[in-house]
Parts: sequence; C-alpha cells; structure tokens
Amino acid sequence: MDFDPLLPEIVADPYPDFAARRRDAPVQWSGPLGTYVTFGHAEADAALRHRGLGRLWRPRWPVDGLPAYTLLHVHSMLENEPPTHTRLRRLVAAAFGRRQVELLRDRIGAVARGLARDVRDAGADGSTVDLMPLYAEPLPVAVIAGLLGVPDADRGLLRPWSAAIVRLYEPAPTAAVRQAAETAAAEYVAYVRDLVAHHRAHPGADLLSSLIAERDADGTRLSEDELVATAVLLQMAGHEASVNVVGNGTLALLRHPAQLAALTPELVPTAVEELIRYDSPLQLFERTATVPVRIGGVTVEPGQKIAALLGAANRDPAVFADPDRLDVTRSPNPHLGFGAGIHFCLGAPLARVELQASLATLLTDLPGLALAGEPERRPSFVHRALATLPVTVR
Repeated sequence: MDFDPLLPEIVADPYPDFAARRRDAPVQWSGPLGTYVTFGHAEADAALRHRGLGRLWRPRWPVDGLPAYTLLHVHSMLENEPPTHTRLRRLVAAAFGRRQVELLRDRIGAVARGLARDVRDAGADGSTVDLMPLYAEPLPVAVIAGLLGVPDADRGLLRPWSAAIVRLYEPAPTAAVRQAAETAAAEYVAYVRDLVAHHRAHPGADLLSSLIAERDADGTRLSEDELVATAVLLQMAGHEASVNVVGNGTLALLRHPAQLAALTPELVPTAVEELIRYDSPLQLFERTATVPVRIGGVTVEPGQKIAALLGAANRDPAVFADPDRLDVTRSPNPHLGFGAGIHFCLGAPLARVELQASLATLLTDLPGLALAGEPERRPSFVHRALATLPVTVR
C-alpha cells in the first residue's frame, strides 16, 4: 500500500509505519502525495543536498485565485534556487549568525521566565493549564516579532495568520483551507507592506529596517515584494517550528520521567537536539528533479518530486542507536531537523537559543510540571504539532 500521510494513525504516530516501510525499501512512491518519499537517513540527506533536485515553486494543487499566497512563495528564498536564492539568503544571513544570536540569549531568557511566571500564576490553585498558548506559542513569536520590529500590540496577529497559511502545506487541502490560507496571506501581506512603509520612514535597530537598507554586492536591494515575502517567511519559520519543538519536546519529557529527572542545565543543549530528533516538528520537505537523479534505488525523472521524510530519517537505526528511545545525553546527534544543503535552516542558531532558553526555564521555574490529561494533536502531518498540552504546576 502507498504511504498515505492522511491516515489518522499516521498523523497520531508515524514512526512505526516509517520503520516498517524503511525495512522494505528506503525510497518508495506515495500516490496520495504524488511524489517519491525517503524513509532512510542517507536517502533523505541525499535528496536535500543533490543539486539535481531543486526547491522549485510547483504546488501539488492549483493556486489560481490565490494571488497573495502565491506572492509569498514566488519571492521566497525557500522556494528559489541559485542565483535568486543566493542573493536573498546573503542579504538576510548576517542577522542570524551565531555571534548576533548569542547577543539575544539574555533577552530570550527573560521572556521565557516571564511566560513561566504566567503559567505558575494560572495553575497556582491546582487547576489545569494549557501550556501551548501560555508558554510554547508566545516565546518564539515574541522573539521574531521583536527582531523584525513588530509592535507588541500586533503580535497576536502573527500566529493565526501563520497557522492558516501552513495548513495549505498539508496533503489534499480542502477549498475552505485554501480560501482561509489566501485570506490570511492577503492580510499578512497588507500588514507587512504597511510595516515596511513605517520602517522606511522611521528606520530603527530592527531586522526589517536593516533589510530595507541592505544592498547586495552590485548595489541592488530587495524589491518591495521580496521584502514582504522575506519578512513573512522569517516570521513564520521563526516561530512555527520552535512552537512545535517546545510542545512535542515537553510532552516527550513528561512521558519519560526518567529522562526528565536526568536532565541538568549542562545537558540542555544536548537535550534540545534530541527533542528535535525524537519528534521532528517538520516531517516533510520536497524537492523537484531538474535532471534524472538516482536515490535509494529509484530514478527521479525531471519534473518529478521527491520528499525527504525528516522524521523517518531521524529514527533510522543505521544512524541512531535504539532510535525510538528518548535519550537526552545522545551525542553525536546528526539529525536532519534543520534540513541540509543550501536550504539548511537559516534560523537554526536562533531556534537553538530559543529552545535552550525554553527548556532551561521549564527546569528551573516549572520543576513540578506534570501531564494533566491527554494532549490534543493538530490534524496535520507536514507540521507535527500539538493543539493542546494540559499540565498542572506543583
């Protein structure tokens, strides 16, 4: 049977199916997706790195009538190959270097401690608290919004827009999902155009002001549409995956109390890498062949797609000993949670600092955290995410 990510059991827990299929063949065809999919680490890594496989804007379904959604992707560095990708990435990359990100560590830690205080206050009487809206979601939104100069009063707009747009990345979206994504994209585009105009007139020490002023080696700047698409990409990528790692990772630790008990402040960076590996926030990343490419015993012909299943790669026993076991001491940990090749996640240094601050704060400020019921998972495969995470604070 073809791999079908729409099946409820796959959405709930894809890892047993990944393991069974990997034993059959490392690359297989998925009819529901209309693409080859990889189940092994080596094959996923090859798909992400091979220069005959491009990140090209070729949706699996019609985008007629979705002009704002299309604008965000046509002008995105994530949906382009060199030389466009190279130019866009170079103009943004300086702000996400390790040195620059380290300067934000104290600020991020302060935000995390403030959110933990809110969680403690909400659960002080012993009542159940949903950790997702109170802790997992606000932290990365606050960080990336602050970087881009989004006013505090507007930050609540970003998450709903992003959530509506990423639902369109899932297989077989309905007409209602497509329309909701376009509505969110149109509102997002209009908002960022106004934000760009404000920062042109009143430049500050924020990333958006820097992007407006930045020039490439030949003196060219980002176009208006490129500025909008880049700002939206950074906002969405800057919080969507981080939210899901905090949610998935906290749940994994609460379900493995021995691992939680073994976690020390010194182990936090190592544990963050393991949480990304163990329950990957992004499960699928596609490439399109521009020449015949042979991977895992199959040939991907020009125009055909192949999808690296990152969650499957991160549970491959050929690379990870006892891959289904959560191990906060696991090192080395060559997971593919941030991708690989020229599209390796630009914001990985920032995401790591956010996640380290988030996990460290959970340890120090919420040491008595406990599950208070069964979490609700979002009905999505590409983005593996929790809708709720009910906890008590002791």
